[in-house]
Parts: sequence; C-alpha cells; structure tokens
Amino acid sequence: MESTSPAAPRPPGWKRYANRLIARELSRLTRYYDQVIQWLPRPDDTGLLLENIECPARRRVDEPEDFPDLSQEAERRTAVLINGSFNHEYDIQARLEWLKPRLCHTSRILIVLYNPYFRWLYRLANRLGLRQGEVPGTFLTRADMDHLARLSGYAVVWHKPRLYCPFRLLGLGNLANRFLPLVPLIRWLGLVDVVALRPVMARAPAGLSCVIPARNERGSIEEALRRFPDLGCPVEILFVEGHSRDGTWEEIQRAARYREGPYRIRSLRQPGEGKADAVRFGFEHASEPLLTILDADLTVPPELLQRFYRAWREGRGDFINGSRLVYPMEGNAMPFLNRLGNIFFAKLLSWLLDARFGDSLCGTKLLARHDYRRIAAWRRDFGELDPFGDFDLLFGASVLALGSVDVPVRYRARAYGTTNIHRFRHGFLLLRMTLAGLARIKCGAGA
Repeated sequence: MESTSPAAPRPPGWKRYANRLIARELSRLTRYYDQVIQWLPRPDDTGLLLENIECPARRRVDEPEDFPDLSQEAERRTAVLINGSFNHEYDIQARLEWLKPRLCHTSRILIVLYNPYFRWLYRLANRLGLRQGEVPGTFLTRADMDHLARLSGYAVVWHKPRLYCPFRLLGLGNLANRFLPLVPLIRWLGLVDVVALRPVMARAPAGLSCVIPARNERGSIEEALRRFPDLGCPVEILFVEGHSRDGTWEEIQRAARYREGPYRIRSLRQPGEGKADAVRFGFEHASEPLLTILDADLTVPPELLQRFYRAWREGRGDFINGSRLVYPMEGNAMPFLNRLGNIFFAKLLSWLLDARFGDSLCGTKLLARHDYRRIAAWRRDFGELDPFGDFDLLFGASVLALGSVDVPVRYRARAYGTTNIHRFRHGFLLLRMTLAGLARIKCGAGA
C-alpha cells in the first residue's frame, strides 16, 4: 500500500547529516525528474532520505502489488528509489525482473547500497547502539551489481561511492566528503554506493529533427541533402545559418526550394553567435520527438545517422554520442594537437562524470526532445560555459542518468571551407567548464 513516512522518534544528528549528503547526490538527478517513488522501504527506514530528496513529487510504496504501472510514461521520468533494501534481500534478480515490465525506458532505478568492504562496521554499529534494526547480510561489489543488472535486463548508468564521513566533525566531515572522491583507490571506501540502473528496452519508431549549423558552408549544403539517409521515419532538416559571408543562406534557400528527399527542409537564421547557440536555437524550433546534430562540414558522414537512430531504437542508450577516435582519420581531418586535446578531454570527462566517453567533442549526437529540455534546465542551473554545446550535452546526459553509448564514425577531411574552431581559446573555455564540473559535480557531495 502507499503511505506517507511513518511517525518515528527524531533520528540522531549524524543520521540526519548522512541522509542529507546522500539525498544531495540523488537530487542532482531527481530535481529534473517528474517523481520519485521509494519502493519497499525497510521497517526501520525513517523516511529521512526520501524527505530530503528534491523532486516535484515524492511518495513511497510499501507493498509490491501497489507499485504503479509506469510503462506508458513515454516522456515522463520517474526515479524508483531502493534505499538499503537490497542489502537485506535474498533474490535481487527476481526483484529487478518483477519490476522491469512495470517500467518505461525513461524510468531509472536509484539504489543505495552499503559498501561490501565495511560489513563489519555495520555489526559494530549495532553493538554500539549507533544503528538499529537487522544487520545487513547481502553485500554487492561493483561486479556483482553489473552482473545482476545485465541478467535482469538493465544497464548500470553510474555507480558512485559516497559518504566517507557521516559526522560533521567541526567541518572535517564536509572536507572528507568533498575531496576523498578525487583520491584513487581511497575513493571506493565510501560507506555507501549510489547506483543508477536503466531498463534496456526497444522503442517504437519516432520522427527525427536534424539540426545542421552552417556558417560559411555554402559548398556543403547540396551534398548534405543528397547524402542524407532515409531513416524510415518522419524527418525534418533544420539548417541554422550563422552570419555567413559566402552566400550560405542563399544556398540554403535555393536547396530548400528545389531539393527533394525523404525529409522536409526548414531554414533559420541564428540570432546569436557560435555553434552552441546555433544548436540550441535549432533545437528550440524542432518539431519531431528526436533531435540530432550534423555538422555542415560533413566530416561525419551523413549516411551514418542510420546507426545513431538504430542505437536509440534498440534501447542501447538514451543519449547516442559519436566517436571519431576509433578508426583512422582521412588525411588531415584532425590535426595532431586537436587529437591530443580530444583524447585528454575524453579521459578527463570519463573520470569526472563516472562515465565512459571515447570522444567528448564529436558534433553528432542524438537524444529525445523531452530529455533535451531537462538538460537545458540543468544547464541554466550549472551555467552556460560551453562554446560548442558538446560538453553541455555530455554533462547533462551523465548527471541525469540518460545512459550514453558511443557510435564509432570514420572522420573525414572537410571538402569545403575552413574550420570555425579556435584551438587554444576554445580549449581554455572547455577546461574552465571542466573545472566547474569538478567543483560542482565530483566534489559537490559535501557542499
């Protein structure tokens, strides 16, 4: 049955502090979701964690049969919270399998697990009276959780250690919870792990809006349309022209009048400056449920958009990211220093966001329009620091636990025009955003 949190004696200060820290981590995601449902809380669960989580709607469900059917939530996002219950469970796979048919591909399961290397600590805490209730008997390592997720039809989106010190200790607790996540090996000694699971589900076909930012790309417009693939779904192509000096706008108008294909063409003039502004302007005017980006220089072949769309349809992830660093590149498609910078940022962001990115600056990406709106809301809170829009999308997709997958592409040399990228100036702006992410995401648990 559904209920509100039961009345209980006021918990000790350390427990309130610990729950606030865990809730703060979960709230990075849930404040942009539609609701949180705490499922099957333990009898000794005081409701503190759910109470401290930020979300438009929160509730708890105490009996399995009262869990609502979420399978039709095509554009809503619900987080299902499981707080410590799996540490007392004897068949986690059965629980997850029972839950999956009642979820949608937009649902996420958020699990709070006790660290398996500290099982002795929970017994000691019970003996000292610092905690009450049954001592947990089931402890999951990262490998255990990964295997259980795969067997049950889920993918682990992120698995983060948290709560290194449950006491304030004159401010030392805050310092420990902020900075120990940065220390190799020691970072895995948090008292709890926070895990996000994504149900792996195929999706029905959906229409797609492709935004093509175009500044001084007159010679590539016709080629982009000629090579655009038939995706077997409604497609609109939005050219966003940005203050060109070579007749790009006139070429877009000509192509829109005379070119025919399995798509409809729209043209927009960018009010601001820069690629990020162009992409956001195009996304704001898109009308189809799915959004993707294709750079007008055609360094990523348009034909490969089929693979991005197929990966989303098959449920490989909710955020499909291109990776240019797998196959040999054509000619001088990416200068050596640019390649080093891409590898550096890919490794740095993978560590920063507890995710795996092979390429952090490939312009081609695909996601649902309703998820982009959530990322845009997150970006307004975080700050608009990204000159290209790639980091904004990667950061937002990771924080919101969308689940990312890389699609390898063969990177081609541009056939027309010159790049609009300023290597060092733009690299500095990306580094600045990364440092902001380090302070607000990686070290933010004790803020």
